[in-house]
Amino acid sequence: MKDLKECIIYEDAHMIVCHKPPGVPVQSAGVGTMDLECACLNYLQTTYIGIVQRLDQPVEGLMVLAKTRKAAGELNRQGQDGRMEKRYLALVDGHLEPSEGVFQDQMVKDGRSRMGRVVPPHTKGAKEAKLRYRVLAERGGQSLLEIHLLTGRFHQIRVQLSSRGYPLVGDRKYGYQGEQKAAGLALCAYRLRLFHPDSQKEMCWEIRPRGEIFPDLQV
Repeated sequence: MKDLKECIIYEDAHMIVCHKPPGVPVQSAGVGTMDLECACLNYLQTTYIGIVQRLDQPVEGLMVLAKTRKAAGELNRQGQDGRMEKRYLALVDGHLEPSEGVFQDQMVKDGRSRMGRVVPPHTKGAKEAKLRYRVLAERGGQSLLEIHLLTGRFHQIRVQLSSRGYPLVGDRKYGYQGEQKAAGLALCAYRLRLFHPDSQKEMCWEIRPRGEIFPDLQV
């Protein structure tokens, strides 16, 4: 990410909405690697930016960041009570039947392996993971899905899909074994809907993936 300005889709006194490129970490990138948080702090010439949602480093897509603590609190509440709507495009191996439905599981995060996994009900430390999916297109043994994320667990989309035999294209960590022409994961946070943290006006943005791993499929 050479210039944060190229990624910004919307900005006002309360928040920034940007299109995070694939491969850019949200926080704590380490020495020599720019992360989104530091890029925003440098751009704003300030000491505070509120991270109210996260995307895995290989994943691209829409993110909202708060400029004030008041805005961060309001946006966090929207994320917790479901008023903030996040939808993704995901390209997976396999054919899903039925063509739309809901995946509901219990998940845990393994701190050592930095992986999530689906576990039986009543497992200690498990949390509910829920998403709604819809098949948009199919080609060459792969399916393009729209995912409506209803909870926000660690690697949730990747885990819930791979646990059912539908790994994301490019996701070697969770079982993808096919060939690919470009590096990265075929997952994009393409739609974000929220209510402005000050005016409470409903706002919505949509993007198309820039990553080369997505095929030219009509959505």
